[in-house]
Amino acid sequence: MLVLDAGGISRLARRTQDAAAAIMVFKREGLWPPVVPSIVLVESLTGRQQSDATVNRLLKTCHIVEQLPEQRARRAGQLRARARRGSAVDAVVVASAEPRGMVLSGDLADLRALAAHARDVTIERA
Repeated sequence: MLVLDAGGISRLARRTQDAAAAIMVFKREGLWPPVVPSIVLVESLTGRQQSDATVNRLLKTCHIVEQLPEQRARRAGQLRARARRGSAVDAVVVASAEPRGMVLSGDLADLRALAAHARDVTIERA
């Protein structure tokens, strides 16, 4: 499973050859469509149609998880407490990738600190 945070969305939403190549690799590896917890949209969207257009185009290809089950919220809280860093959004992203998932992010330090306490979650640079 591939989970995107705001940095991952930003990278893949770009209209570049690198972004297109990354998406092709994820498809080939069976990691597409990616999961995006809806809370990540807060960090990814501005409400301005022109600046949000490329992000919205990418989001149409993703699986947006609108519900945050209590168990996942509690797990995110545990991860955040153990790591002693990272935002609530970061913790939800890592908890959503458990077990055996990968997170594509631009915030490597905080997410890797959270993932160090997660069940088999890897963090990759966006």
